[in-house]
Amino acid sequence: MINIGSLKEDVKTFAMGFLAAVQFLTVIPLRRDVTPKELGRSLLYFPIVGLGIGAALFGLDRLFDLFLPTALGSVLLIVALVLLTGANHLDGFIDTCDGMVAGRSPQERLAIMRDSRVGGFGVVGVFCLLLLKYISLLFLPGAYRMAALLLMPTLGRWAMVYAITAFPSARTEGLGQAFKEQAKWWQLVIATLIAIALSVALMELFGLALLAALWLIIAIMAAYLRKKLGGLNGDTYGAINEVIEVSILILVPLLVGGYW
Repeated sequence: MINIGSLKEDVKTFAMGFLAAVQFLTVIPLRRDVTPKELGRSLLYFPIVGLGIGAALFGLDRLFDLFLPTALGSVLLIVALVLLTGANHLDGFIDTCDGMVAGRSPQERLAIMRDSRVGGFGVVGVFCLLLLKYISLLFLPGAYRMAALLLMPTLGRWAMVYAITAFPSARTEGLGQAFKEQAKWWQLVIATLIAIALSVALMELFGLALLAALWLIIAIMAAYLRKKLGGLNGDTYGAINEVIEVSILILVPLLVGGYW
């Protein structure tokens, strides 16, 4: 017989983890306190929330295409992504740029990244990142534009799950450490299966090639950050997400021959 009490608890656990992921990854105003346990469980749903963000981007892309030139529509897509995520990961990318370039030791780099002020290296870095996203959006092949827009936020969030689970933390406190303490390998396995299924569904074998390339980028970037900081933190997780997003936009045309 089905244990109704256990079933209700499982449904509640699923719902709380999913809502925690939505609250952390978007600006949707759920207005609820999230416990560290729920925060850790939310990792499982990062790719799912990313897919929802991608679906919103694709819907906006189709809408903009009705009455706007592609160039302007692409700018608005980037603005929409920033607004929908609250620039949360962009902020981490900016702080990571400042810390990596300006700091001389792991402790100094972490202190710079903790500083709320934005340095010149962060400004230049985020400008280059957004410019790359914009140009890459312009060159997306029409047949794979939907796939790229859906995979960009989905695999970017999967990359964070991988980085959080597979690499040590640079700090003993903070939001990044809260995720690290609750991260489980089975969550990464399920998140990876979701990423593989979606990539193959949208791009067939090209999707597997894309995932392999992204895994290599994550591994190299995380190893470099670990060497410089002694581990990863919340800012670097955001930076990894941003680098993976723009890498997807660059790699999709490269894999399917869209640049030629």
